[in-house]
Amino acid sequence: MLANRRILLIIGGGIAAYKALDLIRRLKGAGASVTPVLTKGGAEFVTALSVGALARVKVHQDLFDLTDEAEMGHIQLSRAADLLVVAPATADILAKMAGGRADDLASTLLLATDKRVLVAPAMNVRMWTHPATQRNVERLKADGVLFVGPEVGEMACGETGPGRMAEPEAILAAIGASLGDGPLKGRHVIVTSGPTHEPIDPVRYIANRSSGAQGTALAAALRDLGARVTFVTGPATVPPPAGVTVVPAQTAAHMAAAVEAALPADAAVMAAAVADWRVANASTRKMKKDASGKAPELQFAENPDILARLSQGPERPKLVVGFAAETDDLVANATAKRARKGCDWIVANDVRPETGIMGGSDNAITLVSAMGAEPWPRMPKDEVARRLAARIADALAKG
Repeated sequence: MLANRRILLIIGGGIAAYKALDLIRRLKGAGASVTPVLTKGGAEFVTALSVGALARVKVHQDLFDLTDEAEMGHIQLSRAADLLVVAPATADILAKMAGGRADDLASTLLLATDKRVLVAPAMNVRMWTHPATQRNVERLKADGVLFVGPEVGEMACGETGPGRMAEPEAILAAIGASLGDGPLKGRHVIVTSGPTHEPIDPVRYIANRSSGAQGTALAAALRDLGARVTFVTGPATVPPPAGVTVVPAQTAAHMAAAVEAALPADAAVMAAAVADWRVANASTRKMKKDASGKAPELQFAENPDILARLSQGPERPKLVVGFAAETDDLVANATAKRARKGCDWIVANDVRPETGIMGGSDNAITLVSAMGAEPWPRMPKDEVARRLAARIADALAKG
């Protein structure tokens, strides 16, 4: 997948630096050449000997290596690669990049390069969520720097939350996508996500507890495999990923129109929790209580069935994936839904309140297809997304 591609890998200082060794192994296995740059902090966690042994080339550490710098070696390093990857990217490295600092070899290379840069952040959750770090992230994204992760999970410090470095396989996929070499290169995938809001009056609406986290993770995972993603999102609490075409939608009708407008597509992943009904007699003015105490009479009408329309329509994508959020008889209900809608796969999950799945960071799905029901273990939604994206890529490749 990455044959003859040249990757300059900057290894920052953090406990996640050990993952860089696995990343080098995977890159070499994919046919890429790796030029490693080990920062002073990174050398506290992994050795130049282990990095060099895996990369099978010299490890660069010092900006003022007289042999190299006699010929402006840092300029050559920064321009000879097809892509610069920073993994782990610490808060310090991100701050240097955002501020344009160049006080060591890594930061000088990042400032001198004319190639794309992909970073895999790794830091304590408080450091990641700190306003200064978030300002730096937004600045770097605006400058065109690509991000993979961070993931949500338990970290070496014992805290749990966003800040854990993406796994090597996810970084490898992001590298392929950055270079246009992912398995979904040239493919268009539609992803729906989040809830819909069906108005009762101008200030009230009917909705559900979907955060949009799983749909957002899926859009990012498909993007990282090289797909062109159209992301149709309801009013989710999770922000949309970078690098995709975002189409906001409020109601089920809006979402149906947006999906139809995005066709044709190679695949569609309908992860949105679309309301089944809307209020047919929604008021244009705020409803008021009166002295009688009588509740307003709401008349319901069925919303458009986006999944069925897509699965049975004239511009049906090659692969259509639906979702089923169930509170009982998970496999039976999901299997029946797949047959009724006409889609290829159903991703079913148990959303009883005690599972913590709807609105939470983890998911436990059962993938229902023509082959039967395949239960997956509970895992972070990002990991579910990567595995499902890989299945989608494999299915499209097989035609």
